[in-house]
Amino acid sequence: MTTDPIAFIHDFGPGDLTPALRRAGWQALIDTLGVAASGIATPLSRAIRETAVAEFSAGPGARAARMLFDGRAVSPAGAALAGGMTTDAIDAHDSFLPAKGHVGAALVPALMAISDGGCPGDEVMARLVVGYEIGCRAGIALHATAPDYHTSGAWMAVGCAAAAARARGLDRAATREALGIAEYHGPRSQMMRVIDHPTMLKDGAGWGAMAGVAAAGMAARGFTGAPAITVEGADVAGIWADLGTRWMIAEQSIKPEPVCRWAQPAMHGAVALAKAHGVTADAIARVEVATFYNATRLDHRAPRDTEQAQYALPFPLAAALVRGEVGPDEVRGATLEDPAILDLAARVEMRVEPAFEARYPAARVAAVTIVTRDGRRLESGPVEAAGDPARPFTEAALREKFHAYAVPVIGHAHAAAVEAAIDALPVGTLGALKAAAEAAPGSVEAAGALETV
Repeated sequence: MTTDPIAFIHDFGPGDLTPALRRAGWQALIDTLGVAASGIATPLSRAIRETAVAEFSAGPGARAARMLFDGRAVSPAGAALAGGMTTDAIDAHDSFLPAKGHVGAALVPALMAISDGGCPGDEVMARLVVGYEIGCRAGIALHATAPDYHTSGAWMAVGCAAAAARARGLDRAATREALGIAEYHGPRSQMMRVIDHPTMLKDGAGWGAMAGVAAAGMAARGFTGAPAITVEGADVAGIWADLGTRWMIAEQSIKPEPVCRWAQPAMHGAVALAKAHGVTADAIARVEVATFYNATRLDHRAPRDTEQAQYALPFPLAAALVRGEVGPDEVRGATLEDPAILDLAARVEMRVEPAFEARYPAARVAAVTIVTRDGRRLESGPVEAAGDPARPFTEAALREKFHAYAVPVIGHAHAAAVEAAIDALPVGTLGALKAAAEAAPGSVEAAGALETV
């Protein structure tokens, strides 16, 4: 397999899909689309979908795509924008530790927006692998060469452009231009700004997806933009040397909860510790968390909205101890005003542990101490979150997560149609999955989605 990125985009084919790559592609689809289904119930998603209809309409004779779990047709760039932001609205999509960010939230909506229903399932999987492999390495390269910590959309614009260039049938010269356009116009947005001041901006997934899809369209019409220096720079050549031999799509982490990955080791450690010692939330005097520096920036204890609740550590940790779990319901609505959660969140103390800071970003580690009201100190020791490559989800657990997120919003039948279409993709076309995943909940299309599988 070639290590030249442009050649890889075009030469990697369905015949190169090993069982491990097929499973990784299935994981990316079922995890991302389950989170996207949950995301459409958020104010963020409603606002961006209405924006896409108003600002990214597909004119007569123009290419069109339907928005995920909405059904309305807009331009492919608009559908990618809306789908990426909708998925990012519920912060439970996959993570790639070396790039400190997320791939699926941008790539899967972009892939759905630019792929026709008649596309063979194996080719869809090949495009997915190409997008992950190019995007992950562009992310590592950007973090190695840029002074600021950028959101995932900054580098996933390149991964989305790679998949879109292949889908549009661009030649190699135009593909090179597409990568350069996407890199240049990808959102170089500041990640720590949105950590400190959470808003609907989130991780830039939608803007990166839009930039990548638009870049391929621009290159198809002769627009130039090469080179993408995260791809072609001499100082990042080593990052691309294992392209085609090391499969980064298989190195993604799966999030059990819809909050920043940085908070999850402490959450998991606290819950496990409380269960092991039979400690209830009302018996806890305080919780001490030792972790890496960026995690201590998640210092939101009384969030006003979903965004603040997701970019927090004390609040979801307290919610996990009080309610026993953290799902979409724990980061929105009346839960944000739960006095028991707010009281415990105010008694969470955080500090930087140098040993854990040294391991970041290759690992996210925390150690939790629960101090009980009767004076006991219960210590977890170092904890890493479930779902990392060393502690992967089983297939059964992935399906359970998919239904836990999707069913409350789109219903059992609609969720089952999406799941069945993903399962059938290797021996069919993308048509059934597009019919199910692009149908609005409760619509005629959703009601008939099972019949297309």
